[in-house]
Amino acid sequence: MSLSTKTAQLDPSFWKLFTASAAATCADGISKVSLPLLAVSLTSNPVLISGLTAFAFLPWLLFGLPGGALVDRLDRRRAMSAVNIMRAVLLGIVVLLVVVGVEHILVLYAAAFALGLCQVVYDSAARAMLPQVVGRHNLEKANSWLTVEETVGQNFVGPPVGAALFGAFRALPFVGSVIGFAVAAVLVLAVPGRFRAARTAAGPTTLRADIGEGLRWLWRHPVLRGLTVLSGLIAALLSMATSLNVLYALNTLHLSASMYGILFIALGIGGLAGSAVVGPLTARLGRPQMIIAAAAIAPIMCVLLGTVTNLWAAGVWFFGMAAGITMWNVLSMSLRQAMIPAELFGRVLGAYRVALWGGIPLGALIGGALAEQTAVSTAFLVSGLAQLVVVLLISRLITRHRQVIVSSYES
Repeated sequence: MSLSTKTAQLDPSFWKLFTASAAATCADGISKVSLPLLAVSLTSNPVLISGLTAFAFLPWLLFGLPGGALVDRLDRRRAMSAVNIMRAVLLGIVVLLVVVGVEHILVLYAAAFALGLCQVVYDSAARAMLPQVVGRHNLEKANSWLTVEETVGQNFVGPPVGAALFGAFRALPFVGSVIGFAVAAVLVLAVPGRFRAARTAAGPTTLRADIGEGLRWLWRHPVLRGLTVLSGLIAALLSMATSLNVLYALNTLHLSASMYGILFIALGIGGLAGSAVVGPLTARLGRPQMIIAAAAIAPIMCVLLGTVTNLWAAGVWFFGMAAGITMWNVLSMSLRQAMIPAELFGRVLGAYRVALWGGIPLGALIGGALAEQTAVSTAFLVSGLAQLVVVLLISRLITRHRQVIVSSYES
């Protein structure tokens, strides 16, 4: 069978997963914009605002490893459904607290942390499940489609709807998220099949032993080990800027709260553009060169955002940032899915994301402190320049292991 034939179609199982993911993404997009808007209504302190991002990603640092190991023991589809139900319940509690007037930044931190904890299991299960639904040669195509729906849900649908509902009544956007997560919990169960990974261990193992096995595999893999460390640095440095997006929009660009969604439209268009071009550009340039190019785009956009206060210019640079991040996400996730054995995927991905997202809380707080002492635009500028240094190291790593990367898609 030729490569073009194997990658021609994504079967109905994938599209059922796609639909369930789209419902969850829209719900997540609504809450992603609503929690920061609620936080800004309580305080304008950059450190406290960036703390919301810190608490949202802290669960990856604390529970990423056991969460990934748990995913390798469970039916991944059922785990996704259960977590979506939990997210609906958590946001239902937020609705109740807002209605009765219990609004405090600490309450928002608790909500962000709890939702982040759910995200640890959901993301690990979703990414581990995908190679079981589509073939290895379809990974980039499937990831591109999932990135499209994530971009639409988290930029075109969720944030504008969330901002508009927040302007009408502060509890309304969270009601929308509750409905979205509840629908997603039902839809994902329609994906046929069993999605518990086959295990090669001779007998029962402990969770600690499973975690250790995943860590050892990752440490012994030169490409993914290096990519894990460098991706973690990039994510931490990028969060210095992105954790302040709401303040950048309201204070630097002088947008109103209800117009905050405009920023996400620029991000959404950029994300769609990145999804559309990543396949053709990869075919033309090759995966190794495309990975390096994608890694460099967002840092350059961060530097440019630190130099402008004009809405239109900022929109262009946010467009470019989203395009670069999207291409990087598609390529790096496809590479991990091609290289990591199915039975280890949850554990190795958990370890990867501990490094990837574990540094985000610290990066967010550093960005907030820097913005408090200087300006929000300065945090963007410093973030971008520091990321470019890491990109040079990524280029060296990818170039050194070029043949390993190319051959990983051929087996």
